This record gives sequence, C-alpha cells and structure tokens, in this order.
Amino acid sequence: MNIQNFNNLIEFTEHFKDEATCLKYFEQIRFQDGEYCPHCGQAKIYRMKDGKRYRCADCKKDFTLKTGTLFGESKVSIRQWFIAIYLLTTRKKGISSVELAEQLGVTQKTGWFIDHRIREAMKQGKGLLSGKTEADETYVGGTEKNKHYDKRVKGTRGRSTETKTPVMGILQRGGELRANVLDDVKMKTIEQQLTANIKTGSKVYTDDFLSYSRIRRFYEHETVSHGKGQYVRGDVHSNSIESFWAIFKRGYYGIYHQMSKKHLQRYVNEFVYRYNARALDFGIVFANVVQNVSKSDTMRYKMLTK
Repeated sequence: MNIQNFNNLIEFTEHFKDEATCLKYFEQIRFQDGEYCPHCGQAKIYRMKDGKRYRCADCKKDFTLKTGTLFGESKVSIRQWFIAIYLLTTRKKGISSVELAEQLGVTQKTGWFIDHRIREAMKQGKGLLSGKTEADETYVGGTEKNKHYDKRVKGTRGRSTETKTPVMGILQRGGELRANVLDDVKMKTIEQQLTANIKTGSKVYTDDFLSYSRIRRFYEHETVSHGKGQYVRGDVHSNSIESFWAIFKRGYYGIYHQMSKKHLQRYVNEFVYRYNARALDFGIVFANVVQNVSKSDTMRYKMLTK
C-alpha cells in the first residue's frame, strides 16, 4: 500500500474526502495480510451489495470493517475516526475530549471514548534499549498548595507517593523512550523497570535518588546531584528525559487538567508515542495507528467506566 504524507489538516481532509475513501483505506490496512472473518478467522468472505457489510463463507455471520477492532460497532463514521487520529497524533500537548467533540460534531462523552480508544492504539515499543540511556521519574497528582487548607496532606512534597502517582521514564539517547506508571518507587520496583527495558551492561545516567543506588550490579551507572546544583557533568545528565516530562506536564496542566490513576497509562502512552514518532512523516504515523486499531480488540464504554 502506498503511504501518502499530509502536511496539514486541509490536505488530510481533502484526501479522505468521504466515507467511501476512508473505508477503502481501512480495508487495505486491515486485510493487508489477507482477508479473514473476525468471528471465526476463516479466510473466505463475501462482500454485501451495500459495500459496507461482509459475510463469512464458513460461519455465515455478517460483520463490518469495524467489527473486532478498536472502532467497534460505533456509530461514529470512519472519517470522523480518522480526523480524531489526526488531531490526537499531531497536537504536541494533546487534545481534550471537549475540543475533540466540538471538532467532530459529537457529544463530550463520545469524544472522551474516542480519545481513549485511540490512546489504546498508541502502543509503546518492545525490546531492550541500549547504549547511553537516561532514567528519571515524575509524579502526577494534585498540588497540595492548591487544595483547601483542611484537605492538605502534610509531608507529600517531592517524591511522595501518598497523594501522587509515580511514572518512570527511560530514554535511549538517539533512540526510543519508554514510560510506565508505577505503584511505588522502591528500589526493587525501579530495578525491575530498568532490567525489563535496558540491556545489561549499558550506560545509565540518573540523578542520585536512593532507589538507583544498587543498579551498578547491572549497568555502568553514573549520577548527577540535583540537590547540590549539579545537572550536567560531561555526558552525565538526565536532561533529555526531563525535557519530555516538561512536555508531558504542559499537556497535563494546560490541556487535560486531571489524569486519573485508572487511565494514566493511556495518557502516558499518548505522549510517548508522539515523542517517539516526532521525526517520522505523518503518513507513516497515521498508517501505524490505524494498523494498531485494526489489530486491537473492541473496547467497550463499560470497561473504561466500571
């Protein structure tokens, strides 16, 4: 399939000018490895005369291109879904469900559901990072000074996880970024994250947080001491991963305002995906997200809200 690049929203909407064009593109993506029935997996299917439905020659069940994908059996058109993917992947700080709903002409509830299903398709990479890497954590949650005095929790500044949720980021310089929501920042938890994402023997640069103190067993580990005003010592720094946290926090405070712990990993995936794809042509990024949508199971609203 030829991948076309788009420089702006006008070019994108002019190309995907109607539902038929979008359906054809999605069909090419979904069946690029051969046609199949999402109900039973058999390869022989028939196209119905309406051009929207299919029927399996084996199990005789009908289905649409959305069946068994993250699009599900939603009433939202494929074209609206495509525009939503464009907006979510090109906005550096994200797009709120309110604004997305206004752009698509749907309710805020539908916009919120669309947002989360697209985030589900923004998968993080697999495999081990190597070479020179940086690791750092950030903490997501309300600032105590913004709360009523009677509701403030004492001793929760800095790295406290009592009222905040930790997120750990690992960056390979010149390579990929990974980030995951953690339950805590204990030494064992930090070590498990590092060994699951970085090849043994690689160089790892961090600050002097105590939970990193034993990782020299696995890596060439060097630190900078932020508490002493030290941020760079030659190659030793964590400035790159901290720059990502700055983008993430601007999206958090400026666009989303709040990220619940339940859905936090999806928000993190969204920012990581955009960061890792920042040097790619949008046509490639768009095709990748649509492909992930086609390979992911339907996500129902109750699953997000239960």
